[in-house]
Amino acid sequence: MHDGKRRLKWQGEDVLAFLRTDFPQAFRDGWDYTVEHLTTRQAIVRLHAHDSQLRPGGTIAGPTMMHLADFAFYVLLLALHGASARLSVTTNLSISFLRKPVAGDLVARVEMLKHGRTLSVGAVHMEDAEGRVVAHAEATYHMGAAEW
Repeated sequence: MHDGKRRLKWQGEDVLAFLRTDFPQAFRDGWDYTVEHLTTRQAIVRLHAHDSQLRPGGTIAGPTMMHLADFAFYVLLLALHGASARLSVTTNLSISFLRKPVAGDLVARVEMLKHGRTLSVGAVHMEDAEGRVVAHAEATYHMGAAEW
């Protein structure tokens, strides 16, 4: 099906409710997210970062940024396919850290580059609490049993 005719199966609150049940470890230690925007090609996901996600020097840790890039792309895939995308898995994640993010919320802006039956590829720009782009990632997911 052409993406122009595709609709979202779930909205942001549906995706987060599903993940709280099916993938509760993503919410460990008080990790909290808001899905701010969803279309068939884009997602904006905010991580409400807290002290446990900081590294020495008061900056958000690299593993936290990698987690958010992966999580935000998974949110978009779940919104598109619903529960049938639950077994979709990351096959590649590359990230470039551009500058030190200030402590505070981290926002991931996902853009779908290719959405296929076998593989989907997305680009993720992350902005810190001051609105500066602090990292760029590219993620590839194997779509598994996702229904079209």
